[in-house]
Amino acid sequence: MKKNLLAKISGKQIPQGRVKVSGAKNASTRLLSAALIADERITLTNFPAELVDAQYKIDFIRQCGGEVVVEEGQEVIHIDPFNFTDTLLSSYDFPIRTTYLLVAGLIKRSGIARIPYPGGCKIGDRGYDLHLMVWQNLGAEVEEKPTYIEVRAPKGFRSGDINFPISTIGGTENALICASTISGETTIRNAYISPEIESLIQFLRTMGVKIDVVGNSFIKVEGATYLRGSIFQVMPDRIEAITWIIYGIISGGNIRIEDVPVDTMEIPLIHLAKAGIDLYRNAKNVIVSPDCLVNGRVQPFELACGTHPGIISDMQPFYTLLGLHADGISRIFDYRYPERLKYCAELSKFYPNALHWKTGAISIDGGKHIQPAKANSTDLRGSMAAVIAALLADGTSTISNVEMALRGYNNLEQKLRNLGVHIEIGEMEKDFLSVK
Repeated sequence: MKKNLLAKISGKQIPQGRVKVSGAKNASTRLLSAALIADERITLTNFPAELVDAQYKIDFIRQCGGEVVVEEGQEVIHIDPFNFTDTLLSSYDFPIRTTYLLVAGLIKRSGIARIPYPGGCKIGDRGYDLHLMVWQNLGAEVEEKPTYIEVRAPKGFRSGDINFPISTIGGTENALICASTISGETTIRNAYISPEIESLIQFLRTMGVKIDVVGNSFIKVEGATYLRGSIFQVMPDRIEAITWIIYGIISGGNIRIEDVPVDTMEIPLIHLAKAGIDLYRNAKNVIVSPDCLVNGRVQPFELACGTHPGIISDMQPFYTLLGLHADGISRIFDYRYPERLKYCAELSKFYPNALHWKTGAISIDGGKHIQPAKANSTDLRGSMAAVIAALLADGTSTISNVEMALRGYNNLEQKLRNLGVHIEIGEMEKDFLSVK
């Protein structure tokens, strides 16, 4: 596992070549958790096994007796969940945000689940009270221990009715996976149905779960005590796709971006068109070059981040970068995660006096000179935005804790090299050491 890494980045590198979008982080790690409730072997293809998040989750599964075989270089993993059972570990220090999704598999086989507290990025209020509600509504007892959460349901979960007070991606995923282990009927109201959750639903159906969806917020689940095996392909990552597209636009590079999930990105792509960007694309690929800029410059824009099918908050830092290269003042609002602002202070080191922010709102004065800087990673997407800013700056920059970016971008260093872009990464606690 990679921790406390420093990136040394020379700027003014212009990307040229092809990059393939990997399987979605926000889909793959959920599918991996869902595979643990199966009674037969599961194979996931297009799986981004190099993601740090995936590696930590695989490590936890193995420590609890599950078998995960990764086909190196093939983006394929095989999960054998038969021996995945609750195990009292010596340490629960796993920086996994979606630890709660591991509960269903452990309850199914052990009647008890001890899991790490949810970790991950700190971008505002990301409590786990809704997950406690899911387990309790399905008949479990929950106790918060000093280093882990303990969920007890000796006879397994029982069917129930889950009515979320707010729409929640994680809560919906948790409810779906838990309900799939119950032979009775469970209803989920005020669910959040994103493309990644649609993929999870498709996967659970291949295992034999009956799932009916009405509108975009009501789900009825009829699970089973025996769930069959499956071979399932992880969907491409729409957040990674928008990252490469915007990087190509503001860098002046020539990039062919392959395996873009265009059908899940309609509104984000419309906003690019409204900013004067005419992309060359078909159903799966996007080509970005300087010719895409209709007037030779990115046009200023206003947009609001929210829920799918709009621009989700994970995309916000990249539209902020786009605004920094626009010909005028742009504004971004975020109503879902209004506190997602820490990265702005780091980007300001590259673009002095260009960013102004307050809770839920960012004002961007585009067209400023980009200077090299020493920046820190604040969250996964903010870290990647800082890496891109460093690649554009006129000089050499450093990004500390860059492992945050590695958490969300599969094989990031190799993909950059394929574009003719090089970054050096070493351990922060030592004198800087290039590992590439």
